[in-house]
Amino acid sequence: MNVTAEISMYPLRGDFIPAIDSVIEKLNSFGELQVQTFATATTLIGDYDRVMDALKETIAWSYERYGTSVFAVKIIPGYEPAA
Repeated sequence: MNVTAEISMYPLRGDFIPAIDSVIEKLNSFGELQVQTFATATTLIGDYDRVMDALKETIAWSYERYGTSVFAVKIIPGYEPAA
């Protein structure tokens, strides 16, 4: 099953732009996923297990590197936006 996940990150630190940029770069490193970045969120499209693994790995990586952040994630199973 494919899913679309939309994720927004809200770092709890003053210098939030570098943390957000790094998370977006990390999400783009998962080559088997389609990643699209917008002004307020990034979407990941792909196989359910791979999207969940990418989110799990990226959130843990972010915490180790930048500390606490709030992540808002919306997941739509079976949905792929029109190209």
